[in-house]
Amino acid sequence: MGILSSLTGELSDSKVAAVFDNEQEARAIARQVQGMLGMPPGQVQVVTPHDARPGRKMEPEDTGIFRTLIIAHYKLGLIGLGLGVVLFVVLYTLGLEAVVASPGLAAALIIGYGGVFGLMFGGLVTLRPDHGPYVAKVRTALKEGHCAVVIHALDHDERDRAQEMLADHGGETIRTL
Repeated sequence: MGILSSLTGELSDSKVAAVFDNEQEARAIARQVQGMLGMPPGQVQVVTPHDARPGRKMEPEDTGIFRTLIIAHYKLGLIGLGLGVVLFVVLYTLGLEAVVASPGLAAALIIGYGGVFGLMFGGLVTLRPDHGPYVAKVRTALKEGHCAVVIHALDHDERDRAQEMLADHGGETIRTL
């Protein structure tokens, strides 16, 4: 599990999509890539313009966003608090006049702001800005009558291999982080 997965709690943080002209081509390539990478069927999806809910195939983890919200805010909030403690200790040790003159207030402010910034980063991770271009590209392709092969990679190596294979088959690829 990658560092991002440990922050989000999702099974598959990385997605790779490739756009193909027709459904038969997309299904054949999906089977081939799935077999070559040894992935279970749920990890490789073919999204077509006829799918009633294509978003389910692109982002299949229903509880993923809520779990991401809780885990990212919890972990990054604690990291922010920890960094705030470290910063306070460093500033106090350096003898910064404002910190030494009022150590209680300085500690509360520095540690508190560390926690707030950690929570803000947790919000950024929850928003998953890397998924926007991926979803937009697949939705645009579907509107134009094309199909997409979507691979839910479990790690960065699997994601990179999947992207390379899809590109080798002539697909226009896009990936998330």
